[in-house]
Amino acid sequence: MSGKVETHEFQAESRQLLQLVVHSIYSNKDVFLRELISNASDALDKLRLESLRDGDLDADTSDPHITLETDPEARTLTVRDNGIGMSREEVKGLIGTIAKSGTAEFVRKLKEANANKDAAASADLIGSFGVGFYSSFMVADKVTLVTRRAGERAGTRWESTGEGTYELEALDEAPQGTSVTLHLKPTDTEDHLYDYTDVNRLRQIVRKHSDFIPWPVRTTVEHPAKDAEDGDGTATERTVETLNSMKALWARPQSEITEEEYKEFYKHVSHDWSDPLETIHTRAEGTFEYQAVLFIPSHAPLDLYQQGGRRGVHLYVRRVFIMDDCTSLLPNYLRFVKGVVDAQDLSLNVSREALQQDRQIQLMHRRLVKKILSTVKELRTKDNERYRTFWREFGPAVKESLLSDTDNRETLLDIASFPSTHHPEEQTSLRDYVSRMKDGQEHVYYLTGESRARLENSPHIEAFRAKGYEVLLLTDPVDEVWVEQVREFDGTPLQSIAKGQVDLDGDDDKESAEDEQRAKDFEPLLARLREVLSEDVKDVRLSSRLTTSPACVVGDSHDITPNLEKMYRAMGQELPRVKRILELNPDHPLVTRLRENHAANDADAALAETAELLYGMALLAEGGELADPTRFTRLLADRLATAL
Repeated sequence: MSGKVETHEFQAESRQLLQLVVHSIYSNKDVFLRELISNASDALDKLRLESLRDGDLDADTSDPHITLETDPEARTLTVRDNGIGMSREEVKGLIGTIAKSGTAEFVRKLKEANANKDAAASADLIGSFGVGFYSSFMVADKVTLVTRRAGERAGTRWESTGEGTYELEALDEAPQGTSVTLHLKPTDTEDHLYDYTDVNRLRQIVRKHSDFIPWPVRTTVEHPAKDAEDGDGTATERTVETLNSMKALWARPQSEITEEEYKEFYKHVSHDWSDPLETIHTRAEGTFEYQAVLFIPSHAPLDLYQQGGRRGVHLYVRRVFIMDDCTSLLPNYLRFVKGVVDAQDLSLNVSREALQQDRQIQLMHRRLVKKILSTVKELRTKDNERYRTFWREFGPAVKESLLSDTDNRETLLDIASFPSTHHPEEQTSLRDYVSRMKDGQEHVYYLTGESRARLENSPHIEAFRAKGYEVLLLTDPVDEVWVEQVREFDGTPLQSIAKGQVDLDGDDDKESAEDEQRAKDFEPLLARLREVLSEDVKDVRLSSRLTTSPACVVGDSHDITPNLEKMYRAMGQELPRVKRILELNPDHPLVTRLRENHAANDADAALAETAELLYGMALLAEGGELADPTRFTRLLADRLATAL
């Protein structure tokens, strides 16, 4: 008996998403089968692992396999497995809703790709969001899923035409595992819709996309009987054929693996629709052995910076699947790397907690990290175009390592790239920066902020630009943090040009004497401004970093930056207020007139308002926020009215 049929509606965004998935792939609709076989393979992996961990699990593990069943007359294709299956709640959570997080962002990006007629971008996005199951609707008018979780009695049926609703029904009986039946659309070769009830077509697709699946993919083949006695010779017999070779790609010699096989294996383990940027095939022998095939994707997943985003390295032990997101094999900053690691000497029922303490895992972790970083370093020297793609997609994540991976910090600094004033578009390495340093320059200068445009127009950079000093322009949020911990590169100290004192003129005696005299001339004004602005600044002094702006605000050498302070507050962490230093440009007409007016009348009440305006302008010039914008605009309006 079956239970009551329930009809549910997709959420509005999910309906949009489903329609975009159906209509956004303009070619190669064959990949729907790869996605379904990949899901079935995962289910078989999970059943084997579950049965190893739970000896009392009521499940049939005698012949794990995937079956493709065709019915040309009914125009259906069924992909069936006898794997772990799903409970009713899992069906509702994993199949009943599309892209559980980030749906709105996915819809927006997919619409943009379609508007630009960029089919490749559309495919990449679908792979990024892991909605491969819904690619079934590219070739089917209706999809029926029947599943029963191993160890449970009841099953679940899910069915939808992909229009806006889906049906859920409880089943008293169902085979262990999952079957997905596609009610196929009419064949239309012009729209790349082929006859997916044709066994030859299925054989071709499986061998191209899923030949390395570790489980047999079977189908029933009908062919003429060998000893047909019929007079017309039409007698046939049916045999079961295994369509894939089931050879573990990572265990084969590299010389025997084609580039196309690597690409298809990457798409299988990553559920991505685009080719990888780089492939790393490595093995270790000796006291402990492992084999690994790792991939650097060609684009960042959309959950790269989301808490709890998916990790991509599968752990096997002697070709037995253990887990699909082994966080102990690679550090968090390499969470975008996909692939498989097959260890020889681990326990088959090892837990995640035990992995963190396992010595062999720790050794593999160190070796794999060094291999990946050396591969990126080699990319930089031998294929700069692909390196630039890597850094554009993953640079901010890799820079997180400068906070945590002290063992590899030197290598990480060598592979990092940063925007700088040296070139308006190209980024530079720290080593190239050091090679271009001016004679007598003792620091690598940098400036942090929210955008390159804002940094290039910052008052702090004026004197450096005028004197030809190169400045790194660091705009990623992580830059605010790592520069506080990484004090030098290859013996050359790093210095923020928005902190501390700056002396770009050296120790020339004549200039020092001139500076001393100028300091004496301005000291009465500076003392008055310190008094007026005591609530906002810790000091007021003359600046050597300004050429065109009247003033700027700088921090002490060890002060937290305003941008970092803003980031902490956005995360709900309240910090004590940090007073900064107001620096004045003694050559600016506004500052010189202010000194003259103060000398003529040091009791002028307007001086305090002018000081507020000067401080407010300095804050705005660096992209800061005014404590009282209303008062600032009123003072500015009054001063403009007086001047007219």
